[in-house]
Amino acid sequence: MKNPFKFGTIVEGPYFINRKKEIEKVISFLDSENHLVVISPRRFGKSSLIGMAVKELGRPVMAIDLQLVTSPADLAAQILKRIYRFYPSEKLKQHLKRFRVVPTLSLNPVSGAVDVSFMPGTPYMPVLEDVLNLAEKVSTEKRKIIMVFDEFQDAAKIDANLISFMRAIMQHHKMINYVFLGSQESLIRGIFQKKKSPFYHFGMVMSLSKIDAKEFREFLKEGFSNLCDNAVAIAEEILLVTKCHPYYTQQLAFTVWERAALKKDEADIVSEAVNELIMIHDMDYERIWLNFNRTDRKMLLGLSMSDLQPLSDAFNQAWGIGATSTAFSSIKRLMASGFVIKTDKYELDDPFFSRWLAERRER
Repeated sequence: MKNPFKFGTIVEGPYFINRKKEIEKVISFLDSENHLVVISPRRFGKSSLIGMAVKELGRPVMAIDLQLVTSPADLAAQILKRIYRFYPSEKLKQHLKRFRVVPTLSLNPVSGAVDVSFMPGTPYMPVLEDVLNLAEKVSTEKRKIIMVFDEFQDAAKIDANLISFMRAIMQHHKMINYVFLGSQESLIRGIFQKKKSPFYHFGMVMSLSKIDAKEFREFLKEGFSNLCDNAVAIAEEILLVTKCHPYYTQQLAFTVWERAALKKDEADIVSEAVNELIMIHDMDYERIWLNFNRTDRKMLLGLSMSDLQPLSDAFNQAWGIGATSTAFSSIKRLMASGFVIKTDKYELDDPFFSRWLAERRER
């Protein structure tokens, strides 16, 4: 039998947990001339959701992770490289002749793909404008391009003027649906919901929450039903640990399934799988822990070992954070770095790191 759980990459097909309402909503937006903004913490499945939706639409998709872009000129090169994947080079040659700065093109002998670059020091404004406008020109009503920018809040880190420059170009495009994904809620909402921002109300904002517990329970039960007699109990115990976090639930389910396939009679199989994952990441967690300042350490311990809300007086008395403003600053730092998320409450993103902290503290 094949392990029915998957984590760490884009999830699709039988590995994708049924987000029917969200998929329908995304398809509805992308079938119109509107643009879409999807916000959620990291590893909640934003990319997988968009992937499932656009697969049904059958349109060309160009996705760029802005965390991996080094400069505006590099962004232009990455977009142009993706345009080459969908459109014949002969057709594009005529457009490239009109570029104000001609890119360097080369054929990758291993992948067969076209590599694109611009000379170092190239002024990015004409380059990026020409490339984005090229995408608009080659897009058609029947094969309308969907352009996805992942971690869009990082655009300002690439260049302070990049966001306003991109907005000035994109506002004239009618043949492209733009999708912006963001994991730092305050930053991404600031870009699209603050009146002074160039992208104010540029796209419909959609928040992606954890997967519904009932749907997740059914998915897990089905995955274990052919392997274990106690599939329902295992599903419940997994969700009790991961609190329905999409990535960590799949990771724990994968590990439990592997153990069950080898040792069908193992007692406390979920607890043993949790211990295995904590052991695997022990050195990583220790290295991460050593880089936190004292206030953030108190905050993380408090969130791991109590149900108190971090901005309450009771939390402060228990963990000695200090002023409310100090606690709030700590929360903001930890959320920006992805260690803390806010759903119906503040909690650690990684339930295994939370367990590691609690166990180390008790030990």
